[in-house]
Amino acid sequence: MKRVALFGLSLVTATLALAQQPGREVYRCPGNPVLYTDALSAKEARDKGCRTLEGAPITVVQGSRPRGAASGPATPRTGPDQRVTTEDQRARDSDARRILESELKREEEKLAQMQKDYNGGQPERNGDEKNYQKYLDRVAEMKAGIARKESDIAAIRRELTKLPQ
Repeated sequence: MKRVALFGLSLVTATLALAQQPGREVYRCPGNPVLYTDALSAKEARDKGCRTLEGAPITVVQGSRPRGAASGPATPRTGPDQRVTTEDQRARDSDARRILESELKREEEKLAQMQKDYNGGQPERNGDEKNYQKYLDRVAEMKAGIARKESDIAAIRRELTKLPQ
């Protein structure tokens, strides 16, 4: 363990010595963002208004790109030169309508089954519902589920009206 610590310490010392070599001045240049560099000559640094840094060496850590900055095939760009053709838009609208109509049909079938099970507020009691409150809780859950399903169906119908015929 001591050897690893000594090796690490000697590596850090060697790095500090290299970074603080004469002739390897590090400059801090004003601007947005602030620039730290050792690639400028003394005259260039003076012309740009840069200051010489004394003391500890600068460590640069590469940051990662924000998710929105990467442009790949999954993020199509649209602009004046890359517009969607009329045929492509019609195909997209047709696909969207077909998907919404199938989803509407499926949700209406589920609603019909839920209403059948609800039986107008008088569903059949299950064997584990000896306690009447447990039965009432299930009936209330069924009623709330039917209300949610009706709301979902209304939302799908609204989306269908937004699509062109």
